[in-house]
Amino acid sequence: MSTQENNPEKAAKVFADDRANVFHSWSAQAQITPMAIAGGSGSYFWDFTGKKYLDFSCQLVFTNIGHQHPKVISAIKHQADILTTIAPQHANEARNEAAKSILGLVEEKFKKIFFTNAGADGVENAIRMARLHTNKHKVLSTYRSYHGNTGAAINATGDPRRFPNEFGYGHVHFWGPYLYRSAFWATSQEQECQRALEHLEQTIIFEGPKTIAAILIESVPGTAGVLVPPKGYLDGIRALCDKYEIMWIADEVMSGFGRTGKWFGYQHSSSVPDLIVFAKGVTSGYVPLGGVVISDQISKSFDERVFPGGLTYSGHPLACAAAVATIEVMKSEKMVENAAAIGEKILGPGLAALAKKHPVIGDIRGVGVFWGVDMVVDRSTKEPLAPYGASSTKMNEIVAACKKNGLMPFNNFNRIHMVPPCNISEADAKSGLDLLSKSLSDVNL
Repeated sequence: MSTQENNPEKAAKVFADDRANVFHSWSAQAQITPMAIAGGSGSYFWDFTGKKYLDFSCQLVFTNIGHQHPKVISAIKHQADILTTIAPQHANEARNEAAKSILGLVEEKFKKIFFTNAGADGVENAIRMARLHTNKHKVLSTYRSYHGNTGAAINATGDPRRFPNEFGYGHVHFWGPYLYRSAFWATSQEQECQRALEHLEQTIIFEGPKTIAAILIESVPGTAGVLVPPKGYLDGIRALCDKYEIMWIADEVMSGFGRTGKWFGYQHSSSVPDLIVFAKGVTSGYVPLGGVVISDQISKSFDERVFPGGLTYSGHPLACAAAVATIEVMKSEKMVENAAAIGEKILGPGLAALAKKHPVIGDIRGVGVFWGVDMVVDRSTKEPLAPYGASSTKMNEIVAACKKNGLMPFNNFNRIHMVPPCNISEADAKSGLDLLSKSLSDVNL
């Protein structure tokens, strides 16, 4: 552990300096009390008093290999000795190796990687590519989605963070499948899938297929509730895109790099998108990196035509070295396989058992190390424990109890998301379930 643990004076100083000098995202600045973090290792991190937290949030669902993996840290240090930075117009070995490593995880139709600094600018550039390639302007995306906080990405987003930022052009939203709160009066996953696809096709027809450049969807919507699509839905997306000459952009920022028990979430289907956006788990967040995996068809559009986009730090050597090392350790330590097994053997059955014990749990869903838990006031009415776009006293109490008990979940509106690292041990996975159960009991739920 860090040598700074059990140091309340340091904790007070870090907190005071933060409040004096740092402006936090998505926050009313006077209403927040950020935790002062001292260090982390594996599936845990701790504050300056020595209190440990089992990280079932993976921060913002990005530490897919856990905290401070020594091989990735070593790779970053090694790259720093060779070349810390270089402008993106130059070729460099680290970026080449990162591109090859990522392309090795996807299908043969993908030939090039456009590197960005994060997921939002990855989405931004994927949309730009689709629009220029098709010479069409509209982008369809779901209401239950989050795609990032830049111009087109936030307008493609469905959740309430879009509302004060609606200055984009050509964005249309539709309802994706979510059987527990079905928009289609469905009573089975098969019905939900069929009706969701019928609804999407009608949206395409009424918006005009010749105006639609892309359908942008998270392969497994994350922040919106870990909404695993029913079998056949992604295949139906592919069929509609082919029918109407629309590009399918798979947002894999959260669902990619092992999170769902496969390298990418769309790989649970038999279909392949045209563009893949990635970030987060590609480096486990150790150094910021994102990008777009580009199909050969779209890449060739820009062989003789300038692509009008670029970023100062695109393909940053330190980030690319981290990506190569992250992929290598995920392969060598079989983290993707572990994620699948943890979901199947522990998290899935364990959360189902918790649902029988705690009436506040209305629904659970997930795959791999990617699980959402719907909290409800009443199971029969499915009334959420917090309203859409907000929290509630009870939800705040649940999160506070989790933290008190040493569990850090990812929470949003009326949901608790259980999203530990892909390499979490069986013992720690079981411990996370026990801590959630204890926390719900502590709040009498």
